Amino acid sequence: MSASPKARRGLSLADAGREFWRHPTPWLFAVALTTAVAARITVGDWQLTDAVVPVAIAAGFPFLEWIIHVFVLHWRPRRVGRFTVDPVLARKHREHHVAPRDVGLVFIPLQSAIGAVAAAVVIAWLFPRTGMGLTFLVVILTFGLLYEWCHYLVHTDYKPKTAVYRAIWRDHRLHHFKNEHYWFGVTTPGTADRLLRTYPDPAVVPTSPTAKNLHAAM
Repeated sequence: MSASPKARRGLSLADAGREFWRHPTPWLFAVALTTAVAARITVGDWQLTDAVVPVAIAAGFPFLEWIIHVFVLHWRPRRVGRFTVDPVLARKHREHHVAPRDVGLVFIPLQSAIGAVAAAVVIAWLFPRTGMGLTFLVVILTFGLLYEWCHYLVHTDYKPKTAVYRAIWRDHRLHHFKNEHYWFGVTTPGTADRLLRTYPDPAVVPTSPTAKNLHAAM
């Protein structure tokens, strides 16, 4: 029996969006972002220095993403005396590599996302101006929501239709199914990876036997 027209077309963006909003972390970022936008408009005090904030975040986010992916998500459990240091983000990320199509494992764990939003609020209060701090909060929460959307979408059956998304889709799937030691950018394909030498030619990289079982003994 031939596939239905819908199956041949693949997952639509609308269908992907409906599933995305069934999960709590996107709502956490969306509500926090809406609140931050309202507060930023209420405070006013727009100055030229506010324009520096999105530029600085856009420049630094690829490296922040790379650092978190390498040193937090790919953390190898370590023994410290009688205790094993193995943060929830690292544990959940290992589960994500085992089952990359499990939608429930795609999103940032809720408790970690709450901690990230709280940390962003604290950082915002450290700015010299309340308005500038709120600008930071709006921009960083926007990046957080976009990160969740892009990472989720890559792990669905939605097919790339633009060059930018095709690059995101290709690189992240190489990380999961080719070799987990490369292609650490998620929403910023090739940006930090190229500078930090984790963006090789896939043709010369061996397929890793531990891509789906991080830190397993070989």
